Amino acid sequence: MIKNIATVAVYVDDQQKAKDFWTNKVGFEVVAEFPMGPNVSWIEVAPKNAQTRLVLYPKSMMQGSESMKASIVLECDNVFDTYEQLKINGVQFIDEPKEMQWGTFVQFRDEEGNQYLLKS
Repeated sequence: MIKNIATVAVYVDDQQKAKDFWTNKVGFEVVAEFPMGPNVSWIEVAPKNAQTRLVLYPKSMMQGSESMKASIVLECDNVFDTYEQLKINGVQFIDEPKEMQWGTFVQFRDEEGNQYLLKS
């Protein structure tokens, strides 16, 4: 079953300005920072020792970002097992679980139509 809220993506116009805000003004630490392409990075910030992280995701890489809400990723031990159990419970999934180089994931919707990503 789900054990943790892993990340919440916050869509930003200027990643460096957002990183400065969260680290220098709010006091978070940079947990991860990896290049994703020209002038964009995967940046995660969080309070010290926190399990949940904010991803400062560039709007320029997300089609339709102007109307998007924050994106929440939930962690579990095994996506396939959790997928099967949640499906039995009546959760509506957008697709089938997929295995990628960074892990296994599947997307689902709540009853209001909000989307979530489940990963292991």
